Amino acid sequence: MLSSLVSRRSAALALCAAAFFAPAVHAAEKAFAPAIVYDFGGKFDRSFNQSASEGAEKFKKDTGIAFSEFEITNAAQREQAMSRLAKRGANIIIAVGFTQASAVEKIAKQFPDVKFTIIDGVVDLPNVQSINFREQESSFLCGMAAALVSKTGKIGFVGGMDIPLIRKFALGYAEGAKYVNSNAEVFQNMTGTTPAAWGDPTKGAELAKSQFGRGADVIFHAAGATGIGVMQAAKDAGKLSIGCDSNQNYLHPGSVLTSAVKGVDVAVYKAFSDAKAGSWKPGQLVLGLAEKGVDYSLDEFNRKLITPEIEAKLNQAKADIISGKLKVTEYKVQ
Repeated sequence: MLSSLVSRRSAALALCAAAFFAPAVHAAEKAFAPAIVYDFGGKFDRSFNQSASEGAEKFKKDTGIAFSEFEITNAAQREQAMSRLAKRGANIIIAVGFTQASAVEKIAKQFPDVKFTIIDGVVDLPNVQSINFREQESSFLCGMAAALVSKTGKIGFVGGMDIPLIRKFALGYAEGAKYVNSNAEVFQNMTGTTPAAWGDPTKGAELAKSQFGRGADVIFHAAGATGIGVMQAAKDAGKLSIGCDSNQNYLHPGSVLTSAVKGVDVAVYKAFSDAKAGSWKPGQLVLGLAEKGVDYSLDEFNRKLITPEIEAKLNQAKADIISGKLKVTEYKVQ
């Protein structure tokens, strides 16, 4: 009887302990508060920012943990948003875009216990992680595809803001085109020199029409929301376009040859997940074809445009780049 009483008391104590610690565990789970600050163009730009948003949404879906977000409309809001998010308890703040580097550097110093991840930029601080990509590798494959399908031997490139990052896209694209056609002619235009260059579809369409008028029949854009105008112009002219950052093949099925996919969504998801798991690390991380950080896209929307013969050539070049047999030039600031 005594042993039975002891057993019942032990069970009761176990239940009490479980009841006591359960809320604490639940509270600890809720304490993780991720946040993201988008760059100009907003999270629905169907490109760079949207890819970041999709990575955050996937994390939310998989973990049930909500995240805070902010879409800037002017440069001054970057620091304000990060500071506000940090004060409200954010554990990790992801800054989307190189233009946020100075804001990250300033706010990260003010909140040394908060983790910051910047995408497409570099900030050297003990609580900052910098994730960048070898965009020239996926652009090389897109340049190959453009040159292989072009009937005129003339192709185009429309960049957003004229910065080294976009020059990387342009250089890889031209190099890939000439890899399969040494006589290929590549037209290049940048939309502007300010952040407004990322959100001007009308200007993108004008530049595309100009290049089509000069004989181009395929145009690759690396211009954020401005690229939407490039792709629409290609559709209207019966020509081909190439998407950028996210898979944009679906926007104009049969008119988008492929897209230079950049794993911004993967980077955001990984940063949030690692921070939650305690495995997040500061420092620089560079992702290319070998790390599955960049690629060209192939799906039901462009399957008829990328023939098996073209696909085989692209995949061989892809394998050669990964192995190191084929070197793609990285743009260097002069």
